[in-house]
Amino acid sequence: MDKASKVADLAQRRGFYWPSWEIYGGVAGFYDLGPLGKELKNKIIELWKETLMKPLQRIIVELETPIITPYKVLEASGHVENFTDPITECKKCGRKYRADHLIEEKLGIKVEGLSPEDLTKIIRENNIRCPVCGGELSDVKPFLLLFQTQIGPYEGDKGFIRPETAQGAFVNFKRVYQYFREKLPFGIAQIGRVGRNEISPRQGLLRLREFTIAEIEFFFDPENPGKPPLDYDAKIRLLPWELAKQGQKEPVEVTIREALEKGWIINEWMAYWMLKAKELLNKLGIKDEDQYFEEKSPEERAHYSSQTYDQLVRTERYGWMEVSGHAYRGDYDLSRHIKYSGKDLYAFRKYKEPKIVKVKVVKFNPKEIGIRYKSKAKEIMEKLRKMDPEEVERQLQEKGYVEVDGEKIEKGLVWVEEREEKVTGERFVPHVVEPSFGVERLLYVTLEHALREKEGRLVLSLPRRLAPIQAVVLPLLEEEPLIKKAQEVWELLAKRFRVEYDERGSIGRRYARWDEVGVPAAITIDFQTLEDNTVTVRDRDTWKQVRVKIEDLPRVLEEFLEGKELEEIAGSQA
Repeated sequence: MDKASKVADLAQRRGFYWPSWEIYGGVAGFYDLGPLGKELKNKIIELWKETLMKPLQRIIVELETPIITPYKVLEASGHVENFTDPITECKKCGRKYRADHLIEEKLGIKVEGLSPEDLTKIIRENNIRCPVCGGELSDVKPFLLLFQTQIGPYEGDKGFIRPETAQGAFVNFKRVYQYFREKLPFGIAQIGRVGRNEISPRQGLLRLREFTIAEIEFFFDPENPGKPPLDYDAKIRLLPWELAKQGQKEPVEVTIREALEKGWIINEWMAYWMLKAKELLNKLGIKDEDQYFEEKSPEERAHYSSQTYDQLVRTERYGWMEVSGHAYRGDYDLSRHIKYSGKDLYAFRKYKEPKIVKVKVVKFNPKEIGIRYKSKAKEIMEKLRKMDPEEVERQLQEKGYVEVDGEKIEKGLVWVEEREEKVTGERFVPHVVEPSFGVERLLYVTLEHALREKEGRLVLSLPRRLAPIQAVVLPLLEEEPLIKKAQEVWELLAKRFRVEYDERGSIGRRYARWDEVGVPAAITIDFQTLEDNTVTVRDRDTWKQVRVKIEDLPRVLEEFLEGKELEEIAGSQA
């Protein structure tokens, strides 16, 4: 078996994850997390919060918004129009495939972002056929990835399962802006379930139809973005689009300073979150050489992005797999929601000194409008007050009147005046940088990179602090005095740690069993324990053991889980 198969086998046998609805044959793209998988996921999320949120805790807050999203919200965000993948169907057997993935698998070339027409042409020119029956494939069409639903009993109230948590942050921008007393920058974090109706999901946890996203929408003033606490000398592995289009295949390692100076990363906040993402992966056990950031080409980028980097992790079977995306969304989302909702989602930029500026204002003759339009006059005047003076001026110049609710308000009844005003600042639409992580993908790559073999055994060498079970207590033999003492040790440790107890089978088989699920420390109670109240603590990875007093076990285990080696801890006791 390759590593992906070993991970899948271990995951199902030991309770990390397995296909959903299994007794009914399962449904592609859905997985259940078992007891150990759920605990590992929880710890990954806590580590995400600690790494990305805690350092900026004064300006990063977490929200929770609904999974069901009204149609209008995702229409405004551009998802209804743009959130599609290319699909092709076998004319013989009816199987459907994601066209770009099928081409990439057959020809080994990247075609993400190409139009349906271009993909169809590639399929025809290369005679790509159905992988199952060999039938001819249909022309490629866009397939909407949104899961559609109905809100309430009325047919017109259409909604979708959200494809990202981001829109919940954007529509709440004004609330959080006021929470921060109208100061920028700040970030809105969300961790939650999303749905994407993938065409042909495969690859286990790496391509799901329902999964968890952890992301931050970080808002800032583009003219005064603030300085992130950025280590400019830190190194990062990148494959910028500028190099890729020249034929570069491998990433280059540069400092953050170099990446910014060359324009490979266009914003310091982008660089900051990318560096934090690298740090997170390091904490999950992914080495620098097994991860890098690849910039998407203009054709590959999402509709809202002016720069996107994917954070890729090396996997044995699937190659380089994306685990996070880092997008410079600019003012796209807030501007769209301002346009579609008509609401004020602006921030305010205060001038150092007040300015005298010339402004245009719409003026009208209320008496004449009242006489002429009678019951409609009040509504007409309200709408004239809200109209853009430039638009009013344009209509008057081009047509000689302004159209309001089907009425033609003639020049003389309405006009535009220019006057001087003292202003203290100006409204603007903040810009946004977004780091977004697929949590289940993080879980998978953590498992794959932790799994190793030692002397014919599988050992899950998870970073100690991530281990779902932190220690196991093992009586050497199934004898009453040893069992009684072992249970006392378990009760001592269970007050502070997640600890298992196991008395069945030989001690060697029990060590192997708990090594396989990643338990960092095995605590054995033997006959010497009954004499001097000491136990052995065994390291999952090195298999080395040290002897410590039972009263010192909580401290020893705490230090061990935080990264100290057992020999070092035992030496400090002596």
